Amino acid sequence: MAATTPSSTTGEKTYDELSKGRRWFLLILASIGSSIIYAPAYLKAVFYDPLQKALGVTNEQLGAVFGAYAITALVCYLPSGIIADKVRMRTLSSVGFLATAVLTGVYALLPSLTLLYILFIAMGITTIFIWWGVRYKLVRLVSKEDEYPKRIGLSYGIYGVAGLLIGLISTAVVAMVGENLGLGVSIYLGFLAVVIFILGILSLLFIPKFAGEIKHESGFNLSEFVSAFRNPVVWIAAVSLFFVYFFYTGVTYTTPYLTGVLGASLVVATIIANIRNYGITLLSGPAFGYIADRFKPSTTIVAGCLAFIVALGALMLLPANQGAIVAGVILVVILGFVANGAFGVVSAQLTEGKVPLHYFGAATGLLSVIGFLPDTFSSIWFGRIMDSHADAAGNVGAAAYETIFAILIGAAVIAAVCSLILFLYVRRQNARNAAKD
Repeated sequence: MAATTPSSTTGEKTYDELSKGRRWFLLILASIGSSIIYAPAYLKAVFYDPLQKALGVTNEQLGAVFGAYAITALVCYLPSGIIADKVRMRTLSSVGFLATAVLTGVYALLPSLTLLYILFIAMGITTIFIWWGVRYKLVRLVSKEDEYPKRIGLSYGIYGVAGLLIGLISTAVVAMVGENLGLGVSIYLGFLAVVIFILGILSLLFIPKFAGEIKHESGFNLSEFVSAFRNPVVWIAAVSLFFVYFFYTGVTYTTPYLTGVLGASLVVATIIANIRNYGITLLSGPAFGYIADRFKPSTTIVAGCLAFIVALGALMLLPANQGAIVAGVILVVILGFVANGAFGVVSAQLTEGKVPLHYFGAATGLLSVIGFLPDTFSSIWFGRIMDSHADAAGNVGAAAYETIFAILIGAAVIAAVCSLILFLYVRRQNARNAAKD
């Protein structure tokens, strides 16, 4: 009798046993999910003015609510990586989606500030502790190691498609409700809740049991985390991510800049925000993924940081009037392109440094703990800067944005230096390994 493979007796699937169509479907599911599951928590990125007014909070309070989410996320990033190595992707994905859908439905009711804090803390648990490890590891499971840089870049392109589609809906809502901003925000959040719920059902039905995705042992062995903690590549990539993510998220403040300083309408600013956050990712994700695959993720990030510095510097030099709107819009789109592209390939530095698969989930957890720290303070910091430069009517002056943009340029400079250090470190390690052989 012919011997059976472990996967055939346990129902687990290996990369080769999945059809090409199934692999593509799972890549798309993970990519769309990573765009939409975070849309409620990050709504201020494209809906800043309507959201602030609908909730009746100040800029600093809005930043503080998001800060509560970010602090929860910080606590959850590391265990989420360990969980991703211990629990099936199907379980994590379906539970994360379905729980987030329920919370988003409550958010759509525009609750009090106190309940908002509770909701955002809960979303930190469902989207980070439960779901965060799914995106990177699921993409890794449906990719060969040398395919990962290209696939993660492509994943961000698909992320952009999903984000653009929901962004078009947000724009339509803004145009439809006019001055009734509370209704518009509620309708949009309700729509997101339904879509996230559907993604949860699809995850439950179509994500298989992967061979080798978890270790069949009792308890939580922290050896994977220890291995990741000792790997210099993980630490250098994490610091690089910290500063890339800092300016990547900071670009969202170009939305209120367009309306408050250059005088763009709310509809125009919302359209540009969606293009900047999602639409441009259709190009930047695959483009940066291809470049990172052809050259190196680290050097690709360095180039992206330099382009970001030039574009943001040019935006700061524009005159603060409506005559500069067209130039401002072009520069904002360019900023979105390079920021999204650089952020999209940061995790590929782990494969550039050949971080092993058996603790890849733990490595992404450690990467996230450090890399996403800006979320815990940047929104509050920038919100305070905006409030301090606001007049009695709440209009924020140009000086606030000049300060914020200068900080973002500094972050891009440091990010470029970090990625250059990673490139030099990996090259030196490769040379040492070649000499041993």
